[in-house]
Amino acid sequence: MIKKIAVLFFTFLSSIAFCQQSDITTSLYETYEQFKETTLDRRRIKHNELQPLISKYRSNPDFTIKKVGESIEGRDLSLISIGSGEIDVFLWSQMHGDEPTATQAIFDILNFLERDHLKKEKAAILANLKLHFLPMLNPDGAEVFQRRNTLGIDINRDALRLQSPEGRTLKRVRDSLDADFGFNLHDQSTYYNAERTEKPATISYLAPAYNYEKDINEVRSNAMKVIIFMNNIIQKYAPSQVGRYNDDFEPRAFGDNIQKWGTSAILIESGGYQNDIEKQEIRKLNYVSILSAIYTIAKGNYKGLALEDYEKIPENDRKLFDLKIANVTYPLLGKDYILDVGINRLEVDLEDHTDFWYSSRILDQGDLSTYYGYETLDASGFKIIPGKVYPEVITNLKGLDFRSLLKLGYAYIRVKGISNKELYSPVPIHMIGMKYEVPDLQIKVGENPTFFLEKNGKPYYAVINGFLFDLNDDDKKMIFNSAFKNAMIFR
Repeated sequence: MIKKIAVLFFTFLSSIAFCQQSDITTSLYETYEQFKETTLDRRRIKHNELQPLISKYRSNPDFTIKKVGESIEGRDLSLISIGSGEIDVFLWSQMHGDEPTATQAIFDILNFLERDHLKKEKAAILANLKLHFLPMLNPDGAEVFQRRNTLGIDINRDALRLQSPEGRTLKRVRDSLDADFGFNLHDQSTYYNAERTEKPATISYLAPAYNYEKDINEVRSNAMKVIIFMNNIIQKYAPSQVGRYNDDFEPRAFGDNIQKWGTSAILIESGGYQNDIEKQEIRKLNYVSILSAIYTIAKGNYKGLALEDYEKIPENDRKLFDLKIANVTYPLLGKDYILDVGINRLEVDLEDHTDFWYSSRILDQGDLSTYYGYETLDASGFKIIPGKVYPEVITNLKGLDFRSLLKLGYAYIRVKGISNKELYSPVPIHMIGMKYEVPDLQIKVGENPTFFLEKNGKPYYAVINGFLFDLNDDDKKMIFNSAFKNAMIFR
């Protein structure tokens, strides 16, 4: 009986602590725009864009800036520290060059720490913790928006050999701090979903195992409890959009080894969110949840959370498409077949890696009933038909009524004098060269998804480069898919 009362009392105290934390979280969320670092508003950020932001903290005596290493190509790796507490918290981001969401969030957090807001809570953080930020561990990879570093290795699999200067820097900083907590900040594919749901895994977590047996000691359990706390926060703003990574031990990985070396390692992966191509809403969720987690570490409130709640977080799955068309009729060799078609919009970087365009592909087809889409169309009763080539040769796109062309079933316009500098069509119809012959339509994995959906001889929907357009919407503003970026050029 005494034991039961003690458990209930401990649960009661934990509930009070979380309610108090919830107020702080709400304030962080509602005031976020005051602290957002507006110079970082897209995913393809470069090392040189961070330097003025880092430099401004050199003149603030509350912060310490140290050069702790260099990348292979000689770009500085900087550590930004603040606080006077005995608990060291180490946060590093972008060890994969094309995973920048948390890098942006770090500078939002630094803005918060520099300014006067939630003074009592900030004072508690800085009195109890010493925070250390190493943004953009892989600046060479970020320069060309690729996962790996210039050596061509995955830094996150370099914890044993330490072949890369970036990996050696991470190990050296971790060891010098002997950090109590470590936040390993990443991006994951936007096509991950929370297990057995249509919800994207907007944020995914892992408290990595430190051995093959997946034992749970105090170091790992502390990481799990902080994750439980963060999950509770994310559920408020992105309900059911949290996933949990498989915790099989990977002996080469930094997260697993950092856990093994005595730092409570918390892996955070930023995934997908509806209509958030540049991941700015997910960046905000990083800011809110990480700062809230830092506060609960400072107060020690996480200690009362029930460890079994970690396993209740759904596992990560990868069953999302950008567009899923279900139950559509596909005529082939004189017979009709019923298919589901899964389509993804694949990014192609510009040469300077500052932006991208889409070259979409059919990723899968057949029975996709266990898969989901950010956008899903039940095409029961609709038949796939090919798009037509507009009969006139065009020299200027200005003045063309693309809405009317789509409604007439045209998916291609022949354009005279397409410049070699043009990479894609800015309008929702493909541009083709004078000699290009449009091949017969094939619904086939790897093909560009361009076709119409008709019923009773009338096209109702167009799919152009993987973007779905409703042709029956008479509102000119609504016919074009809001996510549309480009169609293709076929020379």
